[in-house]
Amino acid sequence: MVFLRCEAVRWVDDEPQPGLVEVRFTDAHHQQWTFIEKWPRFGGQDLHPNSSYPLEVGILCDILDSASSPGTTDTVKISVAPWGVESLAGKVEFEVRADQLTQS
Repeated sequence: MVFLRCEAVRWVDDEPQPGLVEVRFTDAHHQQWTFIEKWPRFGGQDLHPNSSYPLEVGILCDILDSASSPGTTDTVKISVAPWGVESLAGKVEFEVRADQLTQS
């Protein structure tokens, strides 16, 4: 399983259960993306309203394509759709740096 490393930045609300958190990451093009979802969708730790934010979390993703060129950072095209997660802008596919991914 491959996860995109992200940062949970705040607890949003207790409802709907089990609670919502705001999560962000910056893609390979330096654009920041925000998600607000139930906390269990962000693999890793058990999040609560009183957790010490920011915390590193992960979003399960599928690798769609990888590209590398001499002298450039490896980038990977991913989809975060496996757990039904999408950005606030409604986007599910992103190009990220390879070092933003981790395997579990």
